[in-house]
Amino acid sequence: MLTTESLAINAQKTAEKIENFISLEVKRAGLKGAVISVSGGIDSSVILALTVRALGPENVRAITMPERDVTPESDITDVIRLAEAYDVTCDTVEITSIIHVMRQILPLYAPSDLVSSGNIKPRARMIVAYHYANALKSMVIGSSNKTEWLTGYFTKHGDGGVDLMPIADLYKCQVRQIAGYLGIPRNIIDKTPSGGLWPGQTDEGEIGASYDTLDLVLYGAERGYSDVEIAGQLNIEPELVRRILDRVKANEHKRRIPLILRLSDVTV
Repeated sequence: MLTTESLAINAQKTAEKIENFISLEVKRAGLKGAVISVSGGIDSSVILALTVRALGPENVRAITMPERDVTPESDITDVIRLAEAYDVTCDTVEITSIIHVMRQILPLYAPSDLVSSGNIKPRARMIVAYHYANALKSMVIGSSNKTEWLTGYFTKHGDGGVDLMPIADLYKCQVRQIAGYLGIPRNIIDKTPSGGLWPGQTDEGEIGASYDTLDLVLYGAERGYSDVEIAGQLNIEPELVRRILDRVKANEHKRRIPLILRLSDVTV
């Protein structure tokens, strides 16, 4: 049966695996630490906590990158409090001026095109994060979860432009379980998920389904259930199931490294 209980995990063991993964990969790369873009949402908060546990607070730099008049003040406050709780240096880099310049110089910029104009923001944040990573000889740790990864709900070369994705094999509800285990503040866990791409934007509103529904549809598809079977078990319309799974297929290109045409006998 497709129920939330199906997605229960051992939060402690899963957290330990993630911490070991982060520690191993940073050492393997010969780097000194990690850089994390922290938004005040549950995913980046969990990543911050796990990375601090893996590397120590002195080897982690948090960056919050608000946009004036769009990013809620409460998000900035949540990030600062979280960084203080984990004894991590947190820099605030306001990206408003960067976004304004980009909008002025991009020939095809149109405010009415919410997706393309909204994607400027995570790509600007990616540039800032890698500037820090280069300067500090550190690795950029991403916070996309499995639900976002499969549905393509991330910006290619934006929040998808990272070195590691430690929770990209955890559904959103499983990230909540890890957050509870780690003691992430309740107001962050319960916060309405939003990429802050435009005023009033929410993840679930844009996708057209709750994360609980998305998790179970994706989980059912992974286990070979048909669209009709998933819809019947979740008491939702088959069309919604098909729309979600079509989104997974359509966004496959976002989950791939660039395809290389092989033109020689010996290639990378």
